[in-house]
Amino acid sequence: MLPRSDGHPRQLRTKMPGQALRILTIESRAIVRCGIRYVLASKFPGLVLGEAATPQEALDAVWKKDWDLILLDISLLGGSGIELLNEVKKVRPKLPVLILTMSSGVPFAIRAFKAGASGYLTLDSPAEILLQAVDRLLAGGKFISPTLSEELAVHIASDTTGPPHEYLSDREFEVLRLIGSGRTVGEIAEQLHLSVKTISTYRARILAKMAMRNNASLMQYSIQNNLVA
Repeated sequence: MLPRSDGHPRQLRTKMPGQALRILTIESRAIVRCGIRYVLASKFPGLVLGEAATPQEALDAVWKKDWDLILLDISLLGGSGIELLNEVKKVRPKLPVLILTMSSGVPFAIRAFKAGASGYLTLDSPAEILLQAVDRLLAGGKFISPTLSEELAVHIASDTTGPPHEYLSDREFEVLRLIGSGRTVGEIAEQLHLSVKTISTYRARILAKMAMRNNASLMQYSIQNNLVA
């Protein structure tokens, strides 16, 4: 059971019969949340739309209401969207989650689906595609954009052993992406709300697992494999 912000456990609330459609958007950027709100309101009159900008706000919202769908940014400020997805699924395993992200690469999608996501869509997709994805998930289905679907099929057909980054933990993968984008250990620590020592430990593990020597090699690998955050 997840704790409240005061450290004490709380009981789950259940949805009442006839309750309006409830969708929770977990996204750090206010302007993106505003755009999502506009698109969804055009399709679902009477929609109850919740918003969270941080992992803690998201977890609090999950406890307070019984949502029908979550829209989650995989690159959430202050934490990893994949880690948050894991936490949500522990509490509400049947709750569908649609990943919305600027990261279109297959590695991100694979990790998201393994963590329990029901759909994956990039933020540069047309509004009508977002509405199609929401409809599909609300109906109990799965959704992945056509372009990414083709890339995923090619990846599965051509890859028999798996690239080194697939053997990293979710947190290590997140740190690798940030190193690949040129961020320093201090900057990564600040963004993920962790200590510099902890990030340095993750960096050491990444280098060991991937048999690399320095940040330059990690950056080159990240760029070549489309992992840059």
